[in-house]
Amino acid sequence: MVYQYVVSLKNQHNRYIDLLGILLSVVSVIFFARELLYEDHVSLAYLLGAIFVTVVLVWNIVQSSKGKKVYYSRALLIAALVWMKMPFFQWLTFVLIILALLEYQAKYSLEIGFSDQEIVVNSLFKKRYQWSQFTNIILKDGLLTLDFVNNRIFQREVEDEVEDDAEEEEFNAYCRKQLGLVDRLTS
Repeated sequence: MVYQYVVSLKNQHNRYIDLLGILLSVVSVIFFARELLYEDHVSLAYLLGAIFVTVVLVWNIVQSSKGKKVYYSRALLIAALVWMKMPFFQWLTFVLIILALLEYQAKYSLEIGFSDQEIVVNSLFKKRYQWSQFTNIILKDGLLTLDFVNNRIFQREVEDEVEDDAEEEEFNAYCRKQLGLVDRLTS
């Protein structure tokens, strides 16, 4: 499918996903340290797990403070391996693995592709819409608005604001044309 326009939307959940990664990593390190202190013999798995998760956590926090995009999946996967050896809450292994695998998808910017035939929202499960399902589509001042026929409105900030008003107007003219074609076909 060839898309005349692809609009990337800002991901508003990155901060919460990072906080969840930090929280799960810190809790894991605390429990690994607890096992090290209260176990009769020192377990190499708990020691290495606590060290590696802490190093990845600190590295990510430093990189994040520099404005770089970070992923906590490495820390979560290391923690998941150590949780398999824990005497309790071993089921957390599966939860941490699933969260680590879903982190990349959750941080991926949502993209909406506009073609002559349809509009496709590229998410975990692609959503396809026909032009006839919309009454209006407009991009104005970095905000994309999709007005559905059933009076539902989808409105989100675009990732990269369009530098030129001409590009914005060109996109809006394209959408008006497509919506106008639908009106003429249904009339």
